[in-house]
Amino acid sequence: MAPSGPGSVRRRCRRVLYWIPVVFISLLLGWSYYAYAIQLCIVSMENIGEQVVCLIAYHLLFAMFVWSYWKTIFTLPMNPSKEFHLSYAEKELLEREPRGEAHQEVLRRAAKDLPICTRTMSGAIRYCDRCQLIKPDRCHHCSVCDKCILKMDHHCPWVNNCVGFSNYKFFLLFLAYSLLYCLFIAATDLQYFIKFWTNGLPDTQAKFHIMFLFFAAAMFSVSLSSLFGYHCWLVSKNKSTLEAFRSPVFRHGTDKNGFSLGFSKNMRQVFGDEKKYWLLPIFSSLGDGCSFPTCLVNQDLEQPSTPAGLNSASKNPENHQFPAKPLRESQSHLLTDSQSWTESSANPGKDKAGMSNPALTMENET
Repeated sequence: MAPSGPGSVRRRCRRVLYWIPVVFISLLLGWSYYAYAIQLCIVSMENIGEQVVCLIAYHLLFAMFVWSYWKTIFTLPMNPSKEFHLSYAEKELLEREPRGEAHQEVLRRAAKDLPICTRTMSGAIRYCDRCQLIKPDRCHHCSVCDKCILKMDHHCPWVNNCVGFSNYKFFLLFLAYSLLYCLFIAATDLQYFIKFWTNGLPDTQAKFHIMFLFFAAAMFSVSLSSLFGYHCWLVSKNKSTLEAFRSPVFRHGTDKNGFSLGFSKNMRQVFGDEKKYWLLPIFSSLGDGCSFPTCLVNQDLEQPSTPAGLNSASKNPENHQFPAKPLRESQSHLLTDSQSWTESSANPGKDKAGMSNPALTMENET
């Protein structure tokens, strides 16, 4: 076997370093369990009823916190399906021909029947050179994972994983349960924290665990509340973190609310139709991650496809309808609840025509 090169060694070192934040959170969680369950509840609490109630509630929150954190870490991000990858012949053309009309023609043929609505800032088909595929809507290339991730939100170092379509619900629940975990600890530890400063606690090691436990819980509560609130806002608007910083570009131009279907439908797209699964870290999100319904106005194919000028109707969310693009069956039922949205699917022939893309230049975007 050939010896590993320096590049391979560096990659292995980076993989180990990426786990440091996860190890830190795990150690902190283990210490918090010892400090709360043993030092606070069993050693410091004198009321048996208070002990039982606090331990039951604590272990429930602890279990949900660990479960959602585990699922966020170890759920593999979903990658684009094979239909978005270029064929061997198309890859040969891209490598052999100089950049120009030949490349445009290859991408036009490959993207003609794909359910994609978004473009690059220059109006080109979103193509990834490293993965050699046409990016589905809301898909981005992660430089850390070195893969294209479906509905990528961000790469989170605290879970050493990409947060995207497959684990975004788990990430939200992780934030929610970690926030509740910290708030519960801070609330039940407060009276003993006050006793620490008034010398009301016996002089044992438990008093120092109680003090640091309250400080840690209060500090993380502040940061987690702002982060969880931000992601709740993103869900209500049907945006990812990347889309909040850079709005998606469609044929007619940039539209920051292009994927928003209204609060209820936005929630269902992430958490699913069955409410009994909403609070559990069990995958229930709608769709396949490759195609998403939009609320954009149908584009006039006679107009230029450059994103320079926004369609004036798109600025009014009340006039939004779905574009003439096919949707996966798993997403289509989101459209059946509103009469105004079903009008766009009344003419299937016109929808098929909308699948052909105008002449677009290729822009490599990773």
